[in-house]
Amino acid sequence: MIRSRGQVVLARAGLALAGAASLAACAPAARERGTPAVATAPGAACTFANPIAEGADPWLEFRDGYYYMAQSRNPEGQRSSIWVFRSRKLTDPMQDSVRVWTSPETGWNQTHIWAPEIRFVDGRWYIYYAGGRPGPSDAPFIHQRAGVLRAATGDPRGTWEDLGQLDTGGQLATRDDDIWAIDFTVHRLNGQLYGFWSGWENNTPLARTPQYIYIARMTDPATVGGPRVRIAAPTESWERRVDPTDGLDLTEGPQVLEHNGNAFVIYSTRESWTRAYRLGQLRLNSRTADPMQPGSWTKTGPVFAEANGVYGPGHNGFTKSPDGREDWIVYHAKVDTGPNWNRVIRAQRFTWRADGSPDFGEPVAAGVPLPVPSGEPCGR
Repeated sequence: MIRSRGQVVLARAGLALAGAASLAACAPAARERGTPAVATAPGAACTFANPIAEGADPWLEFRDGYYYMAQSRNPEGQRSSIWVFRSRKLTDPMQDSVRVWTSPETGWNQTHIWAPEIRFVDGRWYIYYAGGRPGPSDAPFIHQRAGVLRAATGDPRGTWEDLGQLDTGGQLATRDDDIWAIDFTVHRLNGQLYGFWSGWENNTPLARTPQYIYIARMTDPATVGGPRVRIAAPTESWERRVDPTDGLDLTEGPQVLEHNGNAFVIYSTRESWTRAYRLGQLRLNSRTADPMQPGSWTKTGPVFAEANGVYGPGHNGFTKSPDGREDWIVYHAKVDTGPNWNRVIRAQRFTWRADGSPDFGEPVAAGVPLPVPSGEPCGR
């Protein structure tokens, strides 16, 4: 994510959230950052190289031949906004941009709009996002909550309506216990729709507050239908903060992945502004296990971490190749080793182990030519 309580020290240091240039395209060999793509020779395999776009916290929704992606913009001194991109190519996702929503001047979601995730659920388009109101200068992000937008029509690049804040506490009648929450996503398991997110145990004025992974049943794609349950906490050595005095224990960015009857939650852990950011995994113990029971999940990790000069890989999404034959992970990573949120979006294919779990391998180095996703057109 592009924040968290530990951001306070970095924000005071004046670090910028600058992105790197996109490198996605068909090309015959590795390229330096910013070098224009070169078309392959006739008959040659079409390739691309990472990174594929600027930005962070990617999720690609493939529908009717297009990949859709939402991204937020938070310019200093201006209202925040959410943009939707549409592209025929997984490896070049930030095309045909349209601004679909602007934050209000007042209210719970007036600023700090993070990680919008576009989803097509039960026949409608939704965007789940985090937002807040300004906090004190030493803890500016303590008011973050989860919200949801819904497209007014079947066109995700058209008009959207703000359905408001999602209940992340559990007292549905009063809503007076809504608790700090980010990275909200939804997924249907065994016919039941669930919400997953990263949140605090209780609201607090403290900037460095541990983050946990929560789950709750959904009544519909825009309504949490019951109390939350914590299913993951940063308790393992590979999840704990890298700076014992100025760091933060966190788990965030949950995404559900299913394959051949097996269900997983892939999440990010360790401080997002460090090179140690990485992915962990929860596995549902059986097809009939209750996802609302913490004991139904088994933790493994890290399952994706720094390698080959790729620093802090995390906050991922999953998608298929255009022809549906390949599984792909999209994620962001830092462009250097410093404590900052200078990140770019990357993509690579992954496979499956004999035990049914995903095998993400290692992050592929920048500039290395990779085959484009199966069914993706070659060239611009």
